[in-house]
Amino acid sequence: MQDLLPVFPHLNAALNSFSAILLIVGFWNIKNQRRETHRKAMLGAAIVSTIFLACYLTHHAIRTYMFGLGPTKFTGEGIVRPIYFTILTSHTFLAALVTPFVILTLFRGLRGQFDKHKRLARLVFPVWLYVSLTGVVVYLMLYHFFPAAG
Repeated sequence: MQDLLPVFPHLNAALNSFSAILLIVGFWNIKNQRRETHRKAMLGAAIVSTIFLACYLTHHAIRTYMFGLGPTKFTGEGIVRPIYFTILTSHTFLAALVTPFVILTLFRGLRGQFDKHKRLARLVFPVWLYVSLTGVVVYLMLYHFFPAAG
């Protein structure tokens, strides 16, 4: 099982990247009046984000409860350290905040409440995209730019 642990961060970053791509595709399609393609892209983004959340929670549960490991340590020093923690904090806070609004926005769109959907989506979309993109930035900083030794 411990051999599986190193796969999760890469999988999670890929899922965040794919979610961001689907969000941009959905945005582009609605701006070009391609409503059905917009709907599919946004549902895809929601599904991919849900899979990400399941993988993220599984990864941290395995690290914590099976192996007694804490979170991965950020090894960067100097000015990059507060930059990393600012990105991580905003990412985490906004991810928790935006989740119920993503669900509500999707619900309104699927119910045909397009005026309400559009008003809320204008606020939710940029936050959801920010969360997806900063998830990838956190991954790059933690596992590629400043990886822990060993």
